[in-house]
Amino acid sequence: MTPNAKVSRVALIGSGFVGASYAFAMLNQGIASELVIIDLNQKKAEGDAIDLNHGIPFASNMRIWAGDYSDCKDADIVVITAGANQAPGETRMDLISKNAAIFKKIVDSVMQSGFDGIFIVATNPVDVLTYATWKYSGLPASRVIGSGTLLDSARLRFELGSRLQVDPRSIHAYIMGEHGDTELPVWSHVNIASMPLNDYIERHNGPSKEELQDIFVSVRDAAYHIIERKGATYYGIAMGLARLTRAVLRNENSIVSVSVLLEGEYGLDDLYIGVPAVINRDGVKDIIELDLSPEEQQQLEHSASVLKAAIAKIFPN
Repeated sequence: MTPNAKVSRVALIGSGFVGASYAFAMLNQGIASELVIIDLNQKKAEGDAIDLNHGIPFASNMRIWAGDYSDCKDADIVVITAGANQAPGETRMDLISKNAAIFKKIVDSVMQSGFDGIFIVATNPVDVLTYATWKYSGLPASRVIGSGTLLDSARLRFELGSRLQVDPRSIHAYIMGEHGDTELPVWSHVNIASMPLNDYIERHNGPSKEELQDIFVSVRDAAYHIIERKGATYYGIAMGLARLTRAVLRNENSIVSVSVLLEGEYGLDDLYIGVPAVINRDGVKDIIELDLSPEEQQQLEHSASVLKAAIAKIFPN
């Protein structure tokens, strides 16, 4: 690092499967100058830090250590992956009671350090816990972001790319709504090479409506299938969190589908939900309000009603 170079610090809270995978992705991509790992299991955090440091000669020159909440004071971003994991047969919403109390302690501890940066939340149910983080922290909503449907959108792009035999990085597609069972695919705005999905399908003998629905179901239920096979999901979300971190630290003005506070957009307010948003060094720069089809708008409103009911369990009126 050159003298007087800007030091970017990320504090990771939670060194479980997701947190450790995120730390590994951060090191490989050289996204931050410093990474501090905080976990109730101090030995686990220390072990991860030591292990990651041994990879520095093969990757980027980051400072990585196991720390505590006081290290959050100078952090640009605090990423929260801590909390109870989703068990086989359990929905993300089933985790509300387990994780809300955990988050109150975490966010209070972070804010007591003097932290004045940006929160990125990944713990499920992510939309509800991002709302809770905003409430507990007292920070502007633009500086509290949930991973939302970032991973779901990536899964949709991958599945479409596999079916269409197109690089998924060349496909624009969004999943919106709850990161969970009520999420929806925004088929009306999927495009490949600036060509609407329906046009591309007609010209290239693409999937039928029934096949598209099957693709969406595989995306929506992906976590259940992964958890059934290996107990948890962590690589995909870790890569998504690294992507989101890079968008913030490098002031990219990137558009990603994340959980943000709506205040009238899409006719919704006072909830965090997954929608496309512009992300830069200040957090949420802008919320992209797509012209949804009537069916998509109805699905989004249903998803919002489920999240509103979940939020009310933590913050009753």
